[in-house]
Amino acid sequence: MDNNNWMKQLMMIGIGTTTLVADKIREVSDEWVKEGKINPDQAKAFVDDMMHQLGSDRGNFEAQMQRQMRNMLQELGVPRQSEVDELRGRIDRLERQVRDLENKLWR
Repeated sequence: MDNNNWMKQLMMIGIGTTTLVADKIREVSDEWVKEGKINPDQAKAFVDDMMHQLGSDRGNFEAQMQRQMRNMLQELGVPRQSEVDELRGRIDRLERQVRDLENKLWR
């Protein structure tokens, strides 16, 4: 399976879970307003606060998943993009040097 695809699927699971939790928080706050436990302003503040916490938790989740993915790929020996780019540059320089040497031989 493509690593990017796997990462996207994990992110979608996290987003889906966050959406379900957000919906449940709104349901609970609406129920509390109906029962008179809190007023609508308190419910809005509660929902806003919880959504802010969920947003920061999701950011932490994404960062943690990226760290774990990098570690896993490193353990598997998959090179980083910067390493691949560096090798491509070295190959380009070597190819130029070979062409230059070939041109000198044919002169």
